[in-house]
Amino acid sequence: MNSKLFIFIALLLFGTALNAQIVLMGVQTNEAVRQEAQKADAQLRDCNCKTSEVVQPALNLPFFDDFSTTTIYPDKQLWVDNAVFINKDFGYRPPNLGTATFDAVDSAGTIYKEAERFPPIVGDRLTSRPIRLDSLLSIDRALSPADSLYLSFYYQPQGMGYSFPQPYDTLVLQFGIPSGDSAFVRMDSITVLADVLMAPGQEEIVMFDTLWAPADLGCNPLVFMINYNPIPFVRGDYITILCDSVFEPVTKWTKVWWSEGLSLSDFQSTYKKNFVQVMVPLLDTAWYHPEFQFRFVNYITVASDMSPDEKVNGDYWNIDYVYLNYNRSKRDTTYRVLTFSERAPSFLRDYQVMPYRQYRADPTNSVRPQFNMYIANLDNVPHNTTYEYRVNQVSGNYGYRYDGGSCNLSPVYTFGFQDCAECAAHACPPVQAYFNLDYNTDTTSYIIKHYISDSSDINPIVDSAIYRQGFYNYYAYDDGTPEYGFGLEAPHNALAYQFIVATPDTLQGIQMYFNKTLDFVNEVYFMLMVWNDNNGKPGEVIYRQENVKVAWEDGLYHFYPYMLEQPLIVSGTFYVGFEVYNSTFLNIGVDANNDKSNRIFNNPYGEWINSPFSGAMLMRPIVGSNLVLGQPEASSISGTDLRLFPNPAATWFSINQQEITTDANCKLDIYNLLGKKVFSQTGFDQQVNIEKLTPGLYLVKILSHQKYYTAKLLINR
Repeated sequence: MNSKLFIFIALLLFGTALNAQIVLMGVQTNEAVRQEAQKADAQLRDCNCKTSEVVQPALNLPFFDDFSTTTIYPDKQLWVDNAVFINKDFGYRPPNLGTATFDAVDSAGTIYKEAERFPPIVGDRLTSRPIRLDSLLSIDRALSPADSLYLSFYYQPQGMGYSFPQPYDTLVLQFGIPSGDSAFVRMDSITVLADVLMAPGQEEIVMFDTLWAPADLGCNPLVFMINYNPIPFVRGDYITILCDSVFEPVTKWTKVWWSEGLSLSDFQSTYKKNFVQVMVPLLDTAWYHPEFQFRFVNYITVASDMSPDEKVNGDYWNIDYVYLNYNRSKRDTTYRVLTFSERAPSFLRDYQVMPYRQYRADPTNSVRPQFNMYIANLDNVPHNTTYEYRVNQVSGNYGYRYDGGSCNLSPVYTFGFQDCAECAAHACPPVQAYFNLDYNTDTTSYIIKHYISDSSDINPIVDSAIYRQGFYNYYAYDDGTPEYGFGLEAPHNALAYQFIVATPDTLQGIQMYFNKTLDFVNEVYFMLMVWNDNNGKPGEVIYRQENVKVAWEDGLYHFYPYMLEQPLIVSGTFYVGFEVYNSTFLNIGVDANNDKSNRIFNNPYGEWINSPFSGAMLMRPIVGSNLVLGQPEASSISGTDLRLFPNPAATWFSINQQEITTDANCKLDIYNLLGKKVFSQTGFDQQVNIEKLTPGLYLVKILSHQKYYTAKLLINR
């Protein structure tokens, strides 16, 4: 069974997880949606325009969206609302890369306030813009049921989401036409700078002030009173002015299709597919209206506010390939399309990101021999396809091309994805070459582009997928997006994450992303921990940092760096993580699309055990010596390499360079990785005593005969 399907088993094992004291948790915000909403609000403030949208003309057939060209919010050219999440993370092997995900989070990225454990309420809506079904411009006549109109779409419950919809958490399709009535929906408003409303010399606006709105704002009335803000407005503040009353036509909605909620596992067992396509005919003449609309709605149930750790996102549904047109039939279920169904993969064996220095130290074991591409033919006939990928270094000259030749690709709904046994060159291609081994800079990246095509006739079909292979100063098993989270139930329980360095290196800190929770109940303290290895499990604690507080960086899924107070030398296998002081669920983010459960450990009863849940924690060790900052330099004095022995050293080191050892006035300084001088002496002894220095990586500098000598010293005990 593919590791991605492990999520639904995780829910069945929830009782076991409690005994193990590692708990699977949902997320309480969608940070991508929240940030997009904040950006939209800022644009609205800056535009000095009303909130009502410009009325757009009705669409003409065909209507189609495969959600592959937009992200976060739906395409405004096709849809009128922003509730669903357009993404490439939550669908499990969709028809193409990109789905519309319905859940319990609103268009601002937060849990619906009205949602309770029961009864279900309406969650997300995805509503089409009005579509002209009264006539068809291309044939200049009225449409009717005789033109055989069908609306089709693919759907899937749960996908990669934390929890599946219960039977009453349904997905519904509705058709709608205007009823002829209008209803008040809101007061239109405009947000402007207080400066615009102030008279010359005026410094503040207080409650009950009567103001004139500038006529060019388009507000009615132009005279209004500040009656809702007890704190005075000053220059630089924004003021929201209520303008016209907004009335909208009332749409009469009719339910035409629905599906009861179920888990992805049950869905696959029932239909033997990951996504199922639905064909809905438009048989009623009432739908043939100049402002016909359709919409998808999901019903949700969420835990109450009394349980802040449980009030999390869930009830996921994914839809894809929404298509409305005439001259169709119930057998019109295929498309002349070749697609990649999943994100392009990392070429690294274990990691999404790793330090370039570590890669160069062991390229053979760093790069995977081959990888999987999930290629689908959505047509009803086979296609002879060609596949290739190209690797190009960003800001570099290195690159190469892999040519997979041609293979026959059968229809996906009959034969599934491209099969490795029939066409390994396409479905399981090799990593044909190493990344550049002659590149000395420790930070770089490569763009890997994959192409699938059929150019056998005058209308070629092609699809592409892109992956950016990063080599930075940290290790990452995850793709940077949390679909759910992990928590620890009991005090003094710990989570440990296994990493392996090919050559000794300096651990500078640990980047982590904690999911934001209701009322920030996980903004607590924990112990930052590092362990050595004990036969494949965490062993002795080699670093402990007390009273570290959960924190967040600004920006979309930006990891917060928890830096070690004293950098630590690590070699071989080591473990990073944290220990909790009490029973607070920290909710560390987990990527559901990469399974590294064999690298995740917790110790509920003093014995380390593997995580029972699939996923990769959003926890990344920062390593490397390139973080040396503030080192004093003598620009007028030349520098020469220095030879120390032993190196690594424990309590002393020596130098065998005669030009230094015979200089009674030589000056020796040792700096830590933060640029602080931690040792200094004048003159040279047979041995330099370093017993008082803690283990770590240091820079040794000696000034002798107007020449600088430098070397890195590793202290390891």
